[in-house]
Amino acid sequence: MELPAQREPDRVWREICAQLRQIVGDSTYDIWLAPLHVVSWDGQVLALDAPAGTQAWVSNRFGRVLDACAQAVAGSEVRIAFAGEGPADAGSPPARGLELDNDFNPRYSFEQFIIGEGNRLAHAGSLAVAELPGQAYNPLFLYAPPGLGKTHLLHAIGNYVSAFGGGACVRYATVESFTNQFIAALGSRSLDRFKHAYRDADVLLIDDVQFLASKAKTEEEFFHTFNTLYETGRQLVLTCDRLPQHLHSVQERLRERFESGLVAEIRPPDLATRVAILRKRVALDRIDLADPAVLPVIAQRVPDNIRALEGALIRVVAHHSLTGRPIDAELASTVLDTLYPSLSTPALSLESIQTSVASHYELTVAELVSASRAVRIAWPRQVAIHLARELTDCSLKAIGEAFGNRNHATIVHACKRVSKRLLSDPAAADELAQLSALLREADSDRPA
Repeated sequence: MELPAQREPDRVWREICAQLRQIVGDSTYDIWLAPLHVVSWDGQVLALDAPAGTQAWVSNRFGRVLDACAQAVAGSEVRIAFAGEGPADAGSPPARGLELDNDFNPRYSFEQFIIGEGNRLAHAGSLAVAELPGQAYNPLFLYAPPGLGKTHLLHAIGNYVSAFGGGACVRYATVESFTNQFIAALGSRSLDRFKHAYRDADVLLIDDVQFLASKAKTEEEFFHTFNTLYETGRQLVLTCDRLPQHLHSVQERLRERFESGLVAEIRPPDLATRVAILRKRVALDRIDLADPAVLPVIAQRVPDNIRALEGALIRVVAHHSLTGRPIDAELASTVLDTLYPSLSTPALSLESIQTSVASHYELTVAELVSASRAVRIAWPRQVAIHLARELTDCSLKAIGEAFGNRNHATIVHACKRVSKRLLSDPAAADELAQLSALLREADSDRPA
């Protein structure tokens, strides 16, 4: 058994993060804990660093749960410390959207956002308002179910304006934090300071406006804040889990203002986009995959929520760290079978795979299964064999017989060649993911 002190800090931290996300929830984790990173690790003390202005609050608010998760992963003597940790201001949270102008998650950038058919308009609108605040689409209203990237785009706008906005003042707040700050300002008779903090913003980013419902005083204050910024040409970006007209408990005058700019939907990503999201996360976290075919397996299990998709990857990586098993399709299936059971769709046929792959590469099925070793045929044949192994219930012997009576070793070799190429060739990986998605879609459209 590997001792805690012998384990790499990044591995230990990934396992801790997997537990933290489960305990505190996705939204809290993404905002406060995802930006943390490891500074040092001596086997007993894991030293972390946090973005400027948040360290004392994170230490005070999450210190116990951080220690508990660290001890669960690496032993009862382990504890968490923060680099340069001090007692000052440990008892009160940073005033998000008040004193802090740039409290944005650096991982939530436009560069890290994967564009697909379901989010193209929302991404384009967000980039436009980041480049030209108050001039492109005002307000910009992004709506989608939870976990599809609304908060990512808000932070991306904040990061972009902070970096390239020439000193423009950008504020971010959830409706919950806006409400809490408003109530605190009323109680402390500092309402003018609260109004100044929000109404002097050049760009105001507000998350989860559906929670304005049934908060009469907060809604009134938000209405006047909205009007002040809009009438003076400042940019507003709002996110919600539904269309403005479906916010039945929100005042009609606010709903009308939400609809007055660009309303952009974010839909669940297709399979190819989900695979691309996972590949980006793998590169960002420097995760070593034994077989890149693991990514389509994970992507097929989690179709509707990006947070859950990344969470599934984290669970697989954590299991790898704990057991030493390679990160491959077999491990992913083992880890995810309980939480995300495989969809009960009938297995594809070898004939449908051969036909689709041959058509994609402008070959005939006869050429695909022939003995030819020409480059134009060899790679498509290997792709078809790989897909046959992944998407059907056929044995290696049956696959070999369908591909020109090839033997077991040849089929295994073809699969290994595909897996090796996918590690170094993102275009080939994208192509395979798209083929897999097209095959499944075509199969699901067949009459029963």
